[in-house]
Amino acid sequence: MTFATSRPLEMGRLPGDGARSVYPMQPDTTEWASSHHAHRYLAKQDDLPHRAEGEAVFFECLPAKVGRVLDLGTGDGRLIALVLGVHPDAEAIGVDMSPPMLEAARGRFAGNPGIRIVEHDLNDPLPDLGRFDLIVSSFAIHHLPDERKRSLYAECFDILEPGGVFLNLEHVSSPTERLRDAFLSGLGMTLEEEDKSNILLDTWTQVRWLRDIGFDDADCYWKWREFALFGGVRT
Repeated sequence: MTFATSRPLEMGRLPGDGARSVYPMQPDTTEWASSHHAHRYLAKQDDLPHRAEGEAVFFECLPAKVGRVLDLGTGDGRLIALVLGVHPDAEAIGVDMSPPMLEAARGRFAGNPGIRIVEHDLNDPLPDLGRFDLIVSSFAIHHLPDERKRSLYAECFDILEPGGVFLNLEHVSSPTERLRDAFLSGLGMTLEEEDKSNILLDTWTQVRWLRDIGFDDADCYWKWREFALFGGVRT
């Protein structure tokens, strides 16, 4: 696994330990069944500030060999397409619960027999999909309750091959209202316009979970305000 060359974050007690989200806890995932809501997100995903930076570091963290990849909350298959750009022969499975997203992903990979798009709600335990060299997710797991986030990370560890990598490009919480408001301002949004299905959690609690589960090299590899790329390796 290759790491970004930016200044490493200090280890030891993790920043944000015990921090509570400054967002209201109003999860409502039903809106993702709406074609309007799903397509509005897809239309703006390329314009998210600094996303390209996070995805550049994502590329740096990919393992040298990828035979099978699992994308959790695949949306329109964006991450699968990124991985295939580096590992064109990889087989991939994308899971999502949103009918519009499933339709978009299936259309994107129509005619590619190496790609399967599976309907699945990440609130439920993962189905038996086999083992993987790479498990990825992008702006999806933050919709899950915190207890489910942690149990999903443990499921990912269990189905990774030795040397397999888990990477989560995620929306995380800010430790203060001022930082939250600065993030929203950078997106041109107000708190009232924030996605009501979000259940945000700080980066460092999640990194600590990965370490406790057994991931090696678990860390935050890139971060801009409430966007973070974190993950680890199963050795």
